[in-house]
Amino acid sequence: MIISKNEQAYLDLLKLVLANGSQKGDRTGTGTISYFGSQMRFDLNDGFPLLTTKKIHTKSVIYELLWFLKGDTHVKYLQDNGVRIWNEWATAEQTARFGKPAGELGAVYGHQWRNFGASQKPDGSYNADGFDQISWLVNEIKNNPNSRRLIVSGWNPKEASEVALPPCHTLFQFFIANNKLSCQLYQRSADLFLGVPFNIASYALLTHMIAHVTGLGVGEFVWTGGDCHIYNNHLEQVNEQLSRTPFDLPKLWLNPEIKNIFDFDFDDINIENYQSHATIKAQVSV
Repeated sequence: MIISKNEQAYLDLLKLVLANGSQKGDRTGTGTISYFGSQMRFDLNDGFPLLTTKKIHTKSVIYELLWFLKGDTHVKYLQDNGVRIWNEWATAEQTARFGKPAGELGAVYGHQWRNFGASQKPDGSYNADGFDQISWLVNEIKNNPNSRRLIVSGWNPKEASEVALPPCHTLFQFFIANNKLSCQLYQRSADLFLGVPFNIASYALLTHMIAHVTGLGVGEFVWTGGDCHIYNNHLEQVNEQLSRTPFDLPKLWLNPEIKNIFDFDFDDINIENYQSHATIKAQVSV
């Protein structure tokens, strides 16, 4: 099902799941209302798709994406910059299940994006002999823009059971038409209240950044979800959000001096004129 564009797309998806979803058990034991298979489209020329019906912590969105792009899998970089969104999965109890020290998350996004398929050392860490999907992608966009293989995979079946939280956003593909770059994400598991607002903003930002360093404009970000769910302990929060009227979307500024995707730092990215309703707190299910 294709839903209307920009913030209303997200609000309509919440309504769709509430109206048509099924009660399901889940790994965390919390319980969800789940709906399988939906899609949202965001026109990246019509404002930056950062939700306004609740305040999104933009610092966390930006630093998390920079962390992915570094190929980093330890939470120290995030914590040093005041970002705590991965802390629940980085405890000694969680990481010890997979033979990793506290703080080391293993084969999560940064590893898969920058070192896919790398061999392991005897201590469980990874050699730098994997495939750098991001470097390959940027080069391919520049040199083979009509390719239908502009894909980055976050899902490695061999390693999916070796981490506390295997990648939820599993694959993304780029498409170029009329000198504009579009991106479609497939997300296998979508926590609609807490996770998906971050994912929308993160991949919209990534699309802008890659377009920036490849000399392209931006087109659309297309979000495709598999198991689209609302946790049972988020229902009150979802209904509160649905009662709010969206503001105009903010704009994104990127430092025009940056020419390499890996040279971006936090100060090179600014989301301007972001007006939102207040934060709505909810418990994350681990």
